[in-house]
Amino acid sequence: MQILVLNGSPRPHGNTAAMVEAFRKGAEENSHAVIVVNVCQKKIAGCLACEYCHQAGSGHERQCVQKDDMAEIFDKMVQADVLGLATPVYFYSMDGQLKTLIDRTLPRYTEIRDKEVYFIATAAAGKGAMERTIDALRGFTDCLPGAVVKGKIYGSGVYQKGEVMDTKAFQEAYQLGRKV
Repeated sequence: MQILVLNGSPRPHGNTAAMVEAFRKGAEENSHAVIVVNVCQKKIAGCLACEYCHQAGSGHERQCVQKDDMAEIFDKMVQADVLGLATPVYFYSMDGQLKTLIDRTLPRYTEIRDKEVYFIATAAAGKGAMERTIDALRGFTDCLPGAVVKGKIYGSGVYQKGEVMDTKAFQEAYQLGRKV
């Protein structure tokens, strides 16, 4: 299977990146191809709400007026069999980089169909405080035709880089990758 993991964290080698790496390692050991896109390293502007995408045809013809890295990432999202959405929790929600990417799928989001989806979230707060973040991620996947959330990993109670590696959640990320 082709797996695409969108890592929203702007912190290189942070807890979210460590969880993504554990998930990737597990999936690759199970003979899956994994692409990790570090969203913060891409140029993705926010949606302008200009409606160009709704006036520029239908289906595959719909394009965003903005010319940035989003078109390349969108194509990867469509081609993948499995999507992983990974984010640190900022003020009880996903980080801005991942949210911006999600918003930019608007012109053609219905083409991102029939995907297995996995959520990875890390936070200094406990698991209960992370539910709003998971709900926001689920809000996106609920709009994708045929998407099925197959797993969620909560890397809770971690803040300093690397702290998550000593938690049960780190091992869960690896095991979940193996189960894909």
